[in-house]
Amino acid sequence: MKESFRQSMAWLHTWTGLMFGWLLFAMFVTGTAAYFQQEISRWMRPELVTTADPVSATQAAIGYLQARQPDAKSWFITPPTARSPVAEVFWQPKEVEAQQPTRRKRGETSATLDGHGHPVTVRETRGGFFLYRFHFDLHYMPVMWARYLVGVAAMFMLVAIVSGIVTHKKIFADFFMLRFGKGQRSWLDAHIVTAVFALPFYLMITYTGLVTLATQYMPWGVMANYASTDTFFEELFPGRKDVPRSGVAAPLVPISPLMAMASRSWDNAAIGFVQIANPGDSTATITITRAADTAIGARGESMVFAGQTGTLMNRHAPEGGALATQSVMVGLHAGRYAGWGLRWLYFLSGMGGTIMVGSGLVLWTVKRRAKLPDPAHPHFGFRLVERLNIAAITGLPAGLAAYFLANRLQPTTMPDRANWEINSLFLIWGGVLLWACIRSQRRAWVESLSFAASLFAAVPIVNALTVSRNMLTGLMTGDWLFVAFDMVMLVVALAFGWAARKAARATPKAARVARQASKELTTV
Repeated sequence: MKESFRQSMAWLHTWTGLMFGWLLFAMFVTGTAAYFQQEISRWMRPELVTTADPVSATQAAIGYLQARQPDAKSWFITPPTARSPVAEVFWQPKEVEAQQPTRRKRGETSATLDGHGHPVTVRETRGGFFLYRFHFDLHYMPVMWARYLVGVAAMFMLVAIVSGIVTHKKIFADFFMLRFGKGQRSWLDAHIVTAVFALPFYLMITYTGLVTLATQYMPWGVMANYASTDTFFEELFPGRKDVPRSGVAAPLVPISPLMAMASRSWDNAAIGFVQIANPGDSTATITITRAADTAIGARGESMVFAGQTGTLMNRHAPEGGALATQSVMVGLHAGRYAGWGLRWLYFLSGMGGTIMVGSGLVLWTVKRRAKLPDPAHPHFGFRLVERLNIAAITGLPAGLAAYFLANRLQPTTMPDRANWEINSLFLIWGGVLLWACIRSQRRAWVESLSFAASLFAAVPIVNALTVSRNMLTGLMTGDWLFVAFDMVMLVVALAFGWAARKAARATPKAARVARQASKELTTV
């Protein structure tokens, strides 16, 4: 009975892992990179070299907005931090009666400012934010459909993890049995070792990912108790309703005392966000929100002040056990609270998950090839899985390297530049899939792995040839971000190069059997 149950779990583990394995691999790769999304964004905007005091930079940003958008409906200011040295501002333009809001291009309602409120000219890019959004919004498809697809994949991932624990009787013992050059056994060892390496992390990241979008995946409770989802979210996250301008001009109070008061009330936590509604009017309000990286809970507290007098009007904070729990779940998943050491642990655990999914996909084909009637000429379904494995495991990383290279090689004044950086990722990814379809399985692996290794190795070289900030100058000036980024690119290049070499030297099982038989005949 126990063996029958375990066998059924093995079947469940195999097929749930395969059906969404390619999407899960992409989610792990981009989600893992997103733990350093701000550092990636800084590398992709090498023009940002200065640092600024958050308080003075916020006041200077207000001065910039007062001069250029005094009649805006609202202003939004993100102060500089240690990970992002500039202030980011965004504004909602003044609404005009009988005129529908129009969709504006990037940069028309936003700006990047230095500590003195002066615009900083930077190349257009989505940076690390694109990788963060891709891992749950995907691309080239409606966001809602993408999130449903990602949610189904996460559910299958959770089933695969639990069934994998049940299936492997000696899962922890096998963790210490990594054997190389043993074919199927080696792939199974790699799969088990990476699975056990950060098993609690995989359970946490999968479950909290589902919780993050729980109201979208399971909306029936909201539908049964609220007239609309808007009513639900208004009650869940109460805020001050829009108040029309009075038409009476009134200057804003200095922001410094308000930011200091808010920080003290949050145990000297940093300020993450400042919103000013109806700026320049007597009805103006200033909302200051706690930085998301100062606590595990992602739903930061906020304080609302009167814009004309600076009087505290209201406080907002997550209320109730359910909302507090959901806030912590989202915070655990995003990892914004993590310091450098913990963030690297998140990153390494994510890399382990990436290898776990990738090795599981390869294991599926390795395990079944020997059982085929003619392993040298497999059926269409088997060949399709092999080609999709190559495209997922080598194509997406190669696309990421192309994304970084496009950031350096595209002209900084190129129209629609940020979107073409993203397009380059998918063009390379699609190209690897096409190449895998027209080449033999063995040659496709070797060539695709070599191609990915070459692209990653090219990133530090191209960076050094196109901008003044690179690993060598970073070592001399203490610009450690550029040193670390180039080092990571080289390590990834070496990993793909090593994998290509192993794939080139690997001998198929059928060839090994034939070689052994030939030796036996020779000795007779």
